[in-house]
Amino acid sequence: MTSRRNFLRTAGMAGAASLAAPAVVRAQAPIRWRMQTYAGSTLGEFVTKPFVDAVNEAANGEMEIELFYADQIVPTGELFRALQAGTIDAVHSDDDSMAAPVEVSVFGGYFPFATRSILDVPVLFQQYGLADIWRDQYAKAGGVVWLSAAGQDPCHFNTKKPIRSLSDLQGLRLYTFPTAGRFLAQFGVVPVSIPYEDAEVAVQTGELDGMAWSGITEDYTVGWADVTDYFTTNNISGAWIGSWFANERKWADLPDHLKALYMSCMEASHTFRNQWYWGGEAKLRASGEKLELTTVPAAEWNEVEEAAKKFWDEIAAESETKAKVVQIFKDYNAVINKSGFPYSAS
Repeated sequence: MTSRRNFLRTAGMAGAASLAAPAVVRAQAPIRWRMQTYAGSTLGEFVTKPFVDAVNEAANGEMEIELFYADQIVPTGELFRALQAGTIDAVHSDDDSMAAPVEVSVFGGYFPFATRSILDVPVLFQQYGLADIWRDQYAKAGGVVWLSAAGQDPCHFNTKKPIRSLSDLQGLRLYTFPTAGRFLAQFGVVPVSIPYEDAEVAVQTGELDGMAWSGITEDYTVGWADVTDYFTTNNISGAWIGSWFANERKWADLPDHLKALYMSCMEASHTFRNQWYWGGEAKLRASGEKLELTTVPAAEWNEVEEAAKKFWDEIAAESETKAKVVQIFKDYNAVINKSGFPYSAS
């Protein structure tokens, strides 16, 4: 009995002690990623940072993304290689600008007249099969996972000189995307490739005559409307095609619940950009006071649209994959043209 009483007393004291001393929980260090966007710091606040902020808040300390803007870690043209090598963990860019060594890279950014509005991009990827083609292309390249594509603004001209006819394009030195520059060169445009953050100063110093890089929302947001004078209402593409990528190994190692969180935040950021761009384009055309609107007559601009058809066929002839993508654009545009307003102009 004595031994039993001693045992109970000792056990009770030990139990009380364990209740009094809270367990020490060691929090696991957060998963840290570095992400670089194609956008400069001012534009990046709207097109990439909302996604990063959403992940960092919702991950509850399990994951933290550090955002870097255009050219801060590597030049934009080296983004794919840096992502593949693990120098950075995630990228927001178009395939064209980051020189992705995949056949579909030519369609990233602004492929001439492939789209008419921002919502065309998710429709093409989700309903017409582009997502499967992109996913397969990056799987073959290795080291990089393609996650999602989304649309942004149309590609217009903002310039120091007015553009009221095709002849006004002759000799214009414009900051633009690789494929867009390749297409516009036939009309006398001189494509200039410089770091994103240098474009504004290049206009001020006379190195550039303007940009064929964005819609009017970006012109006002990043300060380009302060150094150029005219905005041409004709565009060579209705929406930028940009994508989100991750390093293959880092994505594979990410827990499933964080992958789901990452994708949800990314899709939400697409929705934000849809309204930000769509509303901004309309408002600034209607009430913006910094840029005078100019237009090339439709009959004359039709020459550019006809040239795009030839350009599509030239690209399609380069490979089976490119031909498949071009056919999807043709099929989609046939539907749009037949559907009438508001999908097409008539």
